[in-house]
Amino acid sequence: MSIKPKSKIHGNKLQQKLRRNVGRAIADFAMIEAGDKVMACLSGGKDSYAMLDMLLSLKRKAPVDFELIAVNLDQKQPGFPEHVLPRYLDELAIEYHIVEQDTYSVVKRVVPEGKTMCAACSRFRRGILYSFAHRHGVTKIALGHHRDDIIETLFLNMFFGSRLKAMPPKLRSDDGRNVVIRPLAYCREADIEAYAEVRRYPIIPCNLCGSQDHLQRVQIKKMLASWEREQPGRLENIFRSLQSVSPSHLADTELFDFRALSGGGERAKIEANAWLLDRERQAIS
Repeated sequence: MSIKPKSKIHGNKLQQKLRRNVGRAIADFAMIEAGDKVMACLSGGKDSYAMLDMLLSLKRKAPVDFELIAVNLDQKQPGFPEHVLPRYLDELAIEYHIVEQDTYSVVKRVVPEGKTMCAACSRFRRGILYSFAHRHGVTKIALGHHRDDIIETLFLNMFFGSRLKAMPPKLRSDDGRNVVIRPLAYCREADIEAYAEVRRYPIIPCNLCGSQDHLQRVQIKKMLASWEREQPGRLENIFRSLQSVSPSHLADTELFDFRALSGGGERAKIEANAWLLDRERQAIS
């Protein structure tokens, strides 16, 4: 009996772990339903490659039938290797589209010299992909954000935006026309990195334009990495806290009617229940 190389065994274990986490996230948030047309957005980075891998694997074994296409936006950045993704996707035998839009020149024109272009670039990219999805009957737009991205965004918004807000695993876009899903929501970045090394994905760097992500995210990433070294499992606890929220123990008067807490008694309970019922009706409508 032949023995599998250690790297292959390691890769299989990583694949099983990632696939299990992706399957659990899809089930928990009802990300994909029968008849859906899912658009996997590929950037050429490790996360989007891994996401497409997991979705292809689940499509073959999922109890529901759904359509899957891959889409990449070529923003005409200098040095962008146009051949890499088409070559990779041809081998997968999956329907794919390369959308060509020269947003790079536009961003260079509107962003002041010396400022990071990432925010403007992201807005252009999002708008183009949303429009493509609407034109092609896509029902779900899959993005490659993972657990660590979600946690980092939580602290970015807290520290620099004074908001308790992260990246939701499932979201209706601002234009109301698209539903965004994040199948890697339960996956650790370290596992994705290790899996990408085993699979030897043809990675395309995201800094071809010479711009880099905001230093605030770099600071948050370093802080979280330090916390995890000091106390392993801390990031998992932080992520779980996003799934166990107690509005009455925060301070948002839009989420909880603190005025109704008038010292107890039957009347206070009735008012509180009426407020909760009213909130539920608003959510349903």
